Formats: sequence, C-alpha cells, structure tokens
Amino acid sequence: MEIDEHLARRLVDQQFPQWAGLPVRRVDHDGWDNRTFRLGDRMTVRLPSGPWYALQVGKEQRWLPQLAPQLPLPIPVPLARGEPADGYPYPWSVYGWLDGEIATHAEIADLTAFATAVAGFLAALRRVDATGGPGPGEHNFFRGGPLTTYAEETVEAIAALGGEIDGEAAMRVWEDAVAARWEGDPVWFHGDVATGNLLVRDGRLAAVIDFGTSGVGDPSCDMVIAWTLFEGASRAAFRSTLGVDDATWSRGRGWALWKALITLVGHLREGNTKGEALARRDIDRVVADHAAAR
Repeated sequence: MEIDEHLARRLVDQQFPQWAGLPVRRVDHDGWDNRTFRLGDRMTVRLPSGPWYALQVGKEQRWLPQLAPQLPLPIPVPLARGEPADGYPYPWSVYGWLDGEIATHAEIADLTAFATAVAGFLAALRRVDATGGPGPGEHNFFRGGPLTTYAEETVEAIAALGGEIDGEAAMRVWEDAVAARWEGDPVWFHGDVATGNLLVRDGRLAAVIDFGTSGVGDPSCDMVIAWTLFEGASRAAFRSTLGVDDATWSRGRGWALWKALITLVGHLREGNTKGEALARRDIDRVVADHAAAR
C-alpha cells in the first residue's frame, strides 16, 4: 500500500485524537526502511515500510528511552506507539522532533572535529550496560553478529561485478575481515552510522537518529562511516577517539565492503550513475585502506 500523508493523517486521527488538529507533512529527506512525517512542529510519525522494519518498533520503544539519558547527544525518544489499522499492517511510532539537517546535505564546518564527535557518541553508546539488550537478528539484519552471515552474498557480488572492480583486492579485504574474529563482550552499537542518520546544526553534529538496526554485540558495523564519509585526518581522528583495535577495524572494512558491493550491483542494474559512483568510491577507499595497512 502507499504510505503517504493521507495514511499518516488517518492513523493519527484514529488513535491519537489529541493530535488530530496538527498538520502532517512528509519530511524533506525520507528514508527507505520507514516513511517519516512531521506532526505539527515538535513531533514525527514514523511508519515502517515492511515486515522486517516493523520488528524494530518494539525495540526502539523499549530501549531508546533508556539509552537517551546516557548519551552526549539527543536521540529520538518515542512519545507514543501506534497499532495496525485502516489497512496498514504494522505497529508504528510517534517521536519528538530533533532539529538539524542530515549530514548528507548539510555543510560540516570541520570534518575532523565532526569525526571526533561521532566517535565520542559511539564510545558513550558502548559504555551503556548491554545486559538484556537485543542481540543480532532479523530486527537489525544480523548486525552485531559474524560477517560470515553475508559471505555468500559478498562473494557472489564480487563475481558478478567481474572487471568492474579489482576482484582480487576486494577478496583480500573480505578474507582478512572474516578472519578477524570478535572475542569481546557484547556492547551497544547503532548499526547504521550513515550521513542520513547524523543531524548537523551550525556545522556541528547535533543529534543521531534512526536506531532501527541497533543492538548489542560486535560494534564493528559502526566503523563503516570511516570509509563512506571520513578519510585522511578525519578517519584517523575517528579511529583514535573510538580506540579501535586492528581486528575491529578489519571487520569494519568488511561491513563497508559488503554494503558497497551489493549497492554497486544494484546501481549498475538500475543505471543509477550517481549511486554507482559513490559505491565505487567506497570500494576504492576500503581497498586502499587495507593495502596501506598491510
């Protein structure tokens, strides 16, 4: 079904009549996993777009209020939980609004300082007690678990791309990542530290959003931004501030490589030249970083 302003309006009016008079409008830059709408000036409505994403609703409702007071930056805090209705089959949430522009489109004043702030946030998240937290599973596409979950998909993507990339170099990155096993205690991770989930205000990191793929386990999936946004001094600052060991860094390269490979396959199939260029850039960065570390 189409998830649009009209559906969000009906769901709010039926289940939360106290907010029936507030305007509903789509946000400027929406995500894929959920459709998000402004509700008045100080709230958002977040509607999962599929069954796996719907699994994240209960997790966020349960854990975000506990995480928020322990973190150095604002994160989304649920104000209400909606239920399936009017043909819409999933639970959904109302959150408080967080000011800022996503880093994808915002001007960042100092990328090294920004990298340090992101790492500081993740370090604080890791320090939160992980007891009873959600482990890897369908709710977060098995982030926090072993990279081998995506071994077949990764190898198939490398083969499918053929001469489009340096397949031998990509395999070396992947093999090193899979060999670098996680042996620590489970810690909290965000799961999707991407520019679309980092809010910027006045050139600085202002908030972190979208904890749908969060959980407890191996935090190496949170390293991906080291290659999708940072490089040079900013990447070094990110790693240093977070205190990342070689094995975790290697697994992080594996997560970044997997995502860039499957994304590139999709963009080539669809003829998305802009997306293709970004995926190639990320693959090149991961491969170059791996070569420099050898």
